[in-house]
Amino acid sequence: MGRILLLLLSLYSVYCQPTDYDILSDDFINYINSLNSTWKAGRNFPQETPVKHLKRLMGVHPDSYLFQPPVQRHAVEDLEIPEEFDSREKWSFCPTIKEIRDQGSCGSCWAFGAVEAMSDRVCIHSKGEKNFHFSAEDLVSCCHSCGFGCNGGFPGAAWSYWKRKGIVSGGAYNSSQGCQPYEIPPCEHHVNGTRMPCSGEGGNTPQCEKQCEDSYPVSYSEDLHYGESAYSVEGSSKQIQAEIMKNGPVEGAFTVYEDFVHYKSGVYQHVSGVALGGHAIKIIGWGVLDDTPYWLVANSWNSDWGDGGFFRIKRGSNECGIESQINAGLPKLSESF
Repeated sequence: MGRILLLLLSLYSVYCQPTDYDILSDDFINYINSLNSTWKAGRNFPQETPVKHLKRLMGVHPDSYLFQPPVQRHAVEDLEIPEEFDSREKWSFCPTIKEIRDQGSCGSCWAFGAVEAMSDRVCIHSKGEKNFHFSAEDLVSCCHSCGFGCNGGFPGAAWSYWKRKGIVSGGAYNSSQGCQPYEIPPCEHHVNGTRMPCSGEGGNTPQCEKQCEDSYPVSYSEDLHYGESAYSVEGSSKQIQAEIMKNGPVEGAFTVYEDFVHYKSGVYQHVSGVALGGHAIKIIGWGVLDDTPYWLVANSWNSDWGDGGFFRIKRGSNECGIESQINAGLPKLSESF
């Protein structure tokens, strides 16, 4: 009984005490670092950022597990998996793998993780001959079966939609690139920036417009590019690694806790704070840092968050659910390009 009580007290000190701190306070950041975990915290968001803005960034709907495409399994028994793998190096001729996007004040991470990986896979499977920057705008606004736009969606449904309906091209906000650039402006959810401050009041989901910008020389219907297949990946490290090695980055989802917003370096694992919601991202590789295995991940909160917009999260123990909802697919190259 005594050992159980000590364990409960220990868990209380790690998971409950930090809720006494303001989520964006220096005290909370200092507390995280005092735990001497596998990662370091620092300030990514101005202290006055509304917490409801942070929660709005978490756009994976709780029911997303109900919309997973069929499971794809790889033969991994005899597969030699390297200790480290980075898609940016493996397919260095594909510029989108290195890109960090910005979802703005919209719970559209479910769409960003999808179009980011789709863009990478077109380049990878065409061996660099084709590059297509899939539009988050088109997916967020027009895929009504994917959920609720800026109010959250289903990552798996995004891949099924790609196969069924296709997605057009589109660059970042105000870029005038592609058929439908992202129309939601980035806000200043970072330190010492030049963007407008985040109010916490997210914009409405953009209206679905099945037409391209006037300056774009291709029609909407002609610009649609499709997936050949859509599938989920079995939630084991080897299966996910095999998928990335063979086909490129995947979309993943995990539960974001209050401590994650302060990630700066190292291998993240949850040490403090309560859940803010589900968040979708793009997994591009893996490795080991100071004996801790990790996944290498691209976020969609601009490049001035975390480690240049990227982060590492503990691998092999389904940390925060990171290995439980992996989605991917293959591009249709023969007809749509």
